[in-house]
Amino acid sequence: MVNIVYQCTCCNKIINKPPTPVWLCECGKPLYVHYEWEGIIRDILIDEKIESLWRYVSVLPKECLNENISLGEGCTPLISVSKNIFVKDETVNPTGSFKDRGMAMAITMAKIQNVKKICLPSAGNAGVSASAYCEAAGIDCFVFLPETIPEPFINETKRYNAELVLNGKTISEAAKTMIDHKKDDWFDISTLKEPFRVEGKKTLGYEIAEQFNWSLPDVIIYPTGGGTGLIGMWKAFKEMLGMGWISGRLPRMVVVQSDGCSPVVNAFEIKQNKTEFWPNSDTIALGLNVPGPLGGYLILDIISESNGIAIKVPESSLQIETEDFRKMTGIDASPEAGVVWSSYKTLLDSEWISNNEKVVLFATGIERR
Repeated sequence: MVNIVYQCTCCNKIINKPPTPVWLCECGKPLYVHYEWEGIIRDILIDEKIESLWRYVSVLPKECLNENISLGEGCTPLISVSKNIFVKDETVNPTGSFKDRGMAMAITMAKIQNVKKICLPSAGNAGVSASAYCEAAGIDCFVFLPETIPEPFINETKRYNAELVLNGKTISEAAKTMIDHKKDDWFDISTLKEPFRVEGKKTLGYEIAEQFNWSLPDVIIYPTGGGTGLIGMWKAFKEMLGMGWISGRLPRMVVVQSDGCSPVVNAFEIKQNKTEFWPNSDTIALGLNVPGPLGGYLILDIISESNGIAIKVPESSLQIETEDFRKMTGIDASPEAGVVWSSYKTLLDSEWISNNEKVVLFATGIERR
């Protein structure tokens, strides 16, 4: 990986040649991928013939030029629902969620690094996505799900021939079970424990910029569990600034969570620079049921740097808010979209967002029935 160096997101250590497959820093915190082209002004370089995230291969690891595992992820629509409100519809990805972006890259790089078996805990969509991409790559996949997971997620994961273990009520409890079962030759691709899911998710940022003709909206409202998408987009924005692909002020990033599980919002409100574990988490927005996000400090840094905000919405309102979002957009989205829609209305009413600002809302996954 000659065009890559790694930097710890916590201790800032630079690592040129880490052991493979690449995982966490020695200090136990996530690594960022950095490239030789960062900070160098250059022309916009995308492959317009490719209608997937791989059109942005010029800003991804060079190894992906020769080999990538793709099911057609990315290039999802940005739908205008009113003068200044846009919805990024990630439900049209191959397995129905934004997780496909991260998994396409993580599984591609796992295969390049000769990984034969992977494992991960999941709140639902990540397990489905990992199973699909592992099947395409010929990699064995072991998925650990909470026993409370709805049956459609189980059925979809089994569809791709993954090995399933059900235990606990949250992704954190499923992760503990995974650690107990993990074999030495299983590569753990849990959120932020390897650096390439972020690289896949950062294509959201490049794609939004391209769809806005290489400009950016004023505000992005993002439903946040582990936060990989938020972290990836912010990384993309900084990369594009450095290359001269965009200019001007970056979007204010809004982290939204349910009050049934809101560790990031709680830390933001009490002005902490890291999150604390959220006990007894419970929300129908399964992707947000992440009581102990590994990258909590990164999410909080992005909120601060972007002059953003973190807000929570009542769990009791999610079903109604989700139905309103579905009626407005025609997207059969999961309850995370209800969190986004409720948050947008709250911020508009409080005048934190004005009517003349361009706002991107996210529909991160389909409703599985």
